[in-house]
Amino acid sequence: MSPMNNFPSKETVERLRREYPAGTRLELISMDDPYTKIQPGDRATVRDVDDAGNILCEWDCGSSLSLIPGVDEFGVV
Repeated sequence: MSPMNNFPSKETVERLRREYPAGTRLELISMDDPYTKIQPGDRATVRDVDDAGNILCEWDCGSSLSLIPGVDEFGVV
């Protein structure tokens, strides 16, 4: 994160884009969102990584909720 704001550096975002390119399949381990219906074990396909470092996903259950690296836990399948 940059010291002046809560956004990751350009280098961090570029690393996330290389690590999680569009089409990558992910499985949720845990998510810090008490209102979501997405459960551990649910799977998603990466659409993109935005400039804030959020991983934009299309979940198999139909949701389009993003993952936040460092907050949400997930793995590549």
